[in-house]
Parts: sequence; C-alpha cells; structure tokens
Amino acid sequence: MLYICSILKLIYTISLLLLINVVFGQSKNKLYLCKTTEKIKIDGLLDEPVWLTCEAAGDFWQNFPYDTCYAKTKTVAYVTYNETSIFIAAICYDSLPGNYVIQSLKRDFSYPVSDAFVVTLDPFSDGQNGFSFGVNPYGVQREGLIAQGGLQGVTTIWDNKWISEVKRNGTNWTVEMEIPFKSLRYKADLTQWKINFARNDLKRNENSTLCKVPRQYNIASLAFTNNLHWETSPKKAGPNVSIIPYAIGKISKDYVAGTKTTYEGNIGADAKIAISSALNLDLTINPDFSQVEVDRQITNLTRFSLFFPEQRQFFTENSDLFASFGFSQMRPFFSRRIGLSNGSAIPIIAGARLSGKPSKNWRIGVMDIQTAKAKINNNDVFSQNYFVGAVQRNVFKRSNVAMIFVNRQQFDTSKYSATNYNRVLGLDYNLASADNKWNGKLFFHHSLSNTNNQNAFAHASWINFASQKVNIHWNHEYMDKNYNAETGFTPHVFQTDYSTNIITKNTYWRLEPSAAYFFYPKNSIINKMGPSVYMDYYANKNLTTTDLLLQGGYDIYFTNSASISFDYRNFYTKLIYPTDVTFSGIPIFLSDKYRYQDVVFSFKTNQRKTLNAAAGISYGSYFTGTKLSYNADIAFRKQPYGIFALSYTHNEINMPYLSKKVVLDLIGPRIDLSFTRSLFFTAFFQYNSQINNFNINARFQWRFKPMSDIFIVYTDNYVSDNFTQKNKGLVVKFVYWLGL
Repeated sequence: MLYICSILKLIYTISLLLLINVVFGQSKNKLYLCKTTEKIKIDGLLDEPVWLTCEAAGDFWQNFPYDTCYAKTKTVAYVTYNETSIFIAAICYDSLPGNYVIQSLKRDFSYPVSDAFVVTLDPFSDGQNGFSFGVNPYGVQREGLIAQGGLQGVTTIWDNKWISEVKRNGTNWTVEMEIPFKSLRYKADLTQWKINFARNDLKRNENSTLCKVPRQYNIASLAFTNNLHWETSPKKAGPNVSIIPYAIGKISKDYVAGTKTTYEGNIGADAKIAISSALNLDLTINPDFSQVEVDRQITNLTRFSLFFPEQRQFFTENSDLFASFGFSQMRPFFSRRIGLSNGSAIPIIAGARLSGKPSKNWRIGVMDIQTAKAKINNNDVFSQNYFVGAVQRNVFKRSNVAMIFVNRQQFDTSKYSATNYNRVLGLDYNLASADNKWNGKLFFHHSLSNTNNQNAFAHASWINFASQKVNIHWNHEYMDKNYNAETGFTPHVFQTDYSTNIITKNTYWRLEPSAAYFFYPKNSIINKMGPSVYMDYYANKNLTTTDLLLQGGYDIYFTNSASISFDYRNFYTKLIYPTDVTFSGIPIFLSDKYRYQDVVFSFKTNQRKTLNAAAGISYGSYFTGTKLSYNADIAFRKQPYGIFALSYTHNEINMPYLSKKVVLDLIGPRIDLSFTRSLFFTAFFQYNSQINNFNINARFQWRFKPMSDIFIVYTDNYVSDNFTQKNKGLVVKFVYWLGL
C-alpha cells in the first residue's frame, strides 16, 4: 500500500512539473476559481488531484531589484475553494545553495527581511481594504490587515484562525493554506475579488509578485492586483461565534512607595460574533487591556509627547476605520486614551464594537466602552463612557469620504454629568488614484466641550505624488488652541511653562513640503540613489515662525539591502517659555529665538546577513551650545531559533550656562528565542539615563492551541546610578480562543 501511495505521489509530482512548464509561458491578469468537492489535507505535499485541475498562476514579475522583467526565482500558485474555505497552494523553487533567510519561528514575521510566500486578498475589489496571509519556508504564519489601499503595508497586529503547512524538498518548498471564510470579511453575492501573490527570495535578493507592482510601491498595494473570478460566489460563512476568556494573576512590589507586596487577579472575556459575512460584533466584559510586552523606552529629545501604537486585540479589527482620521499628530481618536489616566490603568467594565462593510461602497463602525470609577494617587478618577461612530463611503476608483463622531462623557458618583464631556465631529476625504501615483487627504474636525467652542477646529491637507524617479509631498496643518480632542492625540498644541509647570494650549500652523529624485544606475551595486529636500515649518496664529527645519540630503540604496544617508539640517526655534532643552532640570531662556544646525550620517549593512548592523551620527550646534548624538544597532541571527541584539543611543549636550555637559544614554540588549513554532522566550534589558532607570523585562509565551496562549512576564526596575530597586512584578496570563 505504501508502495502504491509513493507511485501516486510521484505521478502527481511529474504532472505538476509538466503543468508548470506551460504556466511559465503564460501571463494573465485574471484567475478563474473552480469549486472542489475533494477533501484537501493541509500537509504541504500538494498531492491532491485538485491541484492538477485548477488554474495555475505563474510568470511572477520582479518588484526588486528591478521591475521590468520576469522573476528569476520561479513560483507557481494555485487557488480553489469549497463550501467553507478558500485553499491556496504554491511551489516556491529554490535553485541557489545555502540557507533560507529566516528571522525566527515566531508568528507575524517581518516580510522584507524573511523568505516568504504571501497571498493578498481584496474581497470587495475596491482597492482600499484587504487581508494578507503568508508563510516562510519553516511554516511560520503571518497574517494581517491592509488599510488605505496598502499605502502603509500590512498591519500584523490582527490575528485570526487559519491553517497552513510547508514542506522543504531541497530544490523547492511547497505551501498549502486553508483560510476559512469565517476568518474573512466579504459580501456573499460578489463573484469577483482581487488577488495577488508575492514571493520574497532573499538568497537571490529578489522580491516578486504575480501582478506587476512597480518597485517604488509596497507589494501589498491593492492598486496592483489580479481579478479573481469565482465559479459561484462564496456563500455566507454561517454562524461564527468565538468566545475568548482570559485569567490573569499579578504579584508586584513597589519599593519606592514602601507598600506591601500586592496580589491581584482578574478574569473576563471577549466575544467575536459574525453578524454577517461582512459585519462583525466585538464584545468585552471586564477586559484586561494590559500589554504583556510593555512599550520599549525611547530617548525623547523633543518638547512633545511621543506616539506609541495600539496593540490591544479588542481594537485591532477594522482599527483603521477609527484610527485613520486626521494625521499622526492630529488624531481625533486614539484608543490608548481609553483605560489609561496619566499612565495608570483604569478598570473597564465592558465594551462593544460593530464594524464592517454592509455593501461594497459603504463601511461602518460603532464602538462604546464604559470605564469604572477609580482612585489614582489618592485622586478620584470618575467613570467615563466613550462612544465612537464612523462611516466611510467609496468614491471614484479607490478614494473615499468618511465621517467620525467621538464622545467622552463623564459620570460623577454614578450620575450623568451635564458639564463634563468632550465631543469631536470630523469629515475626511481620502484620495488614492487608480495607478497609486497620487495619494492624499483633506479633513476638517471640530470639537465641542462645556467651554471654548469658538474656533475649536482643526483642518489639514496632504498630497503625495510618487513615480519611480520623483516623489513630491505637500502637507499643511492648522489647529486652533480651542480644538480639544481629549480622546485623541494632539501633542503640538500643548506647551509647558517649566517655570510654573503649567501646560497651556497654543494655536499653530504647520507646512511640510518635501521632494526627492532617484537615479537608477545600470549594472551597479547601487540599486538607486538621489537627493532630497524637506521642510518642517510651524507658526502661531499670527504666522510668526515658532519652529523651522530645513533639511537637504543624499541617499544611496545598495542592491544587497545596505544603505547610506547624508543630511544637513538647519533649525530655528522660538521658545515662548523657559524650556529645559538639555533635560538637566535647568531651563534655557537667554533669548527667545535660536538658530542652529548639524550634519547627519547614517548607514545600514546587508540585512540579509546573519550578522548585521545599523548606525548613525550627528553633530552640530544646539541652541546656545553643541550636541553630539550617535546610535548603533547590531544583531546576530542564529536562524531560525534565536536573535541576539544590542542597541545603543548616546547624546552629549554642551551648554555655556551648565557647569558640565549632559550625557544621555539608552542601552538595550535583547534576546529572542524560538524553541518551536509555539514556544518563545524574549528578554530585554534597558539602561535609560534620561529617567535614571534600569529595566528588565522577560516574557515566556506558549501558544498551546491556535490563538490560545499562556504568558509569563517578569519585570524589574532599578535606579540606574546606584541600582536601588524601584519595583518588580510577575504576571501570568491565560488566554483561550473557543470557537462555537
């Protein structure tokens, strides 16, 4: 019997090879999808007869290092489906000797630095939102959401259930995937989707796609996809309910406060309910919104708050529908405001969110979250209700018009407060041309609070033209001091008077144009290079300049993935208050106007090598003194089981009014170990002289079932100059994904 099976597999393999010879001579922008009743075992072997009969997709185009020829590395992909799932298979040929380039066995690997095969799906064929599923040669999965037409690539925070397996065969590696319709959002009556396949072969240093993607664009761009025609449109996915309970236990000790060891525990649950194949309802009861891997520390030499992205699961699906309004520094809604008060956690009672696409051209989202009353540093923090509603309408080929309403409502001692509220209403127009050369945004937002509602608005415009040789960018922003987005992120409207520690709000204008030109040398180790110019201009309401950066540079990108950059920067700063620009505790205000400049050099080595590095250095004047800054990152990869890395950031600030120079160091060793595809250990250590802290963070993760994890996290903080212990804590968290 084993002999007969071996003969059958050999016949299938020979038949596939014969079919591939035909496929490589074909070039299509359409794929016709035939339904199968055959049982497909996801084992990576491609030995089912269906892979011989369904249409094959070959003739991948190079995206890098060139985009004018077919890929040298051959890849063939296949697609079929049944009542419950879409199936994808691929043969990824590998004709070069040597090891694959693999970062680790950890899920959601970075595509640009790993060998991989990826499928991109656009179920609504609108070129705006989609899904990405990929695997590397060791079978590690990667899935994510594509928003804004793929302008920013793939967001891998989103997780869902699907099955894949890979087999490595010496001269190729083969892939089989099963993506349940329950894991996708689509309209059941649509008979045409959009699809693309991508293959990254870093041994050959080649990135390729089925549908040709110009090399200046991300391969996840939904402007460049093939039509996927279904034999019969996929039916509704049917009942799809997932319950995700959790349990968490914490032990912590605060030595600075001198408190006793505290023991805490909590349980709660999330639920994901598919109202239809295109609409999803997320529910949460008594959630734990802690992040088991805390934010990495960063040296902050700006006068403003830093932005850290949202990583909590409840907010991830369709997160762009809420988070893409405004700009990165002008957000009317920032979900990390919910459940936090000045860095301290606030209990969340419950929350609900309905989001999705009821039709091809409409997209909706409604979210409501209720927090509990809490006491932080002996101060009462009253209960809050957060409501967000968003709607988006497609216009033209790939553009849309969107509206958002954000409401924060306080409840004082369990009673509704008629005076303590904050609301923002916004209108955005998002531009994306069919050929992806033009992208842009235009928006107007207005806030409503108990007071100061006159001129409480913000508006901005952004336009970007990107061709292979030219990239031109324009941006303007205006924010009135009365604009008040309390559930948003608007750091530049705030200024701190360090003589009184009073934070005030100030109206500002911002202009941010830039331009770059690229040359593409032929038969060279350089892939592209060219000059760039950039301006970042801030002014007050009277158009008096407050901050100005003029920058000119030259960038060189080598074909092997190394790069070199040179920049000259000229600064102008007008301080309206005495400001601690050295972070020494002594503010500067000898004059209110300062001009200074520096030069910057940075480089990055070949990132495909197991030992790679990146570094940069800048030196120049700084207000009334000088500043020297340099940083370095070095990493060694023992693939696929471990990455050992070290990062170092150093700043030296010399000022004539200080008795000695200010030195700020941030040192961070990191260890990432992948024992299997389900067992991981991460540890990083950080010495941060800016906040006089030494931090240890160690995390163990066991993914014992798909989407189900056990986390054990240990954190420890010390005063860095004498290693007096500040605090320590141990967290154990259990998460289980139960599909009903």
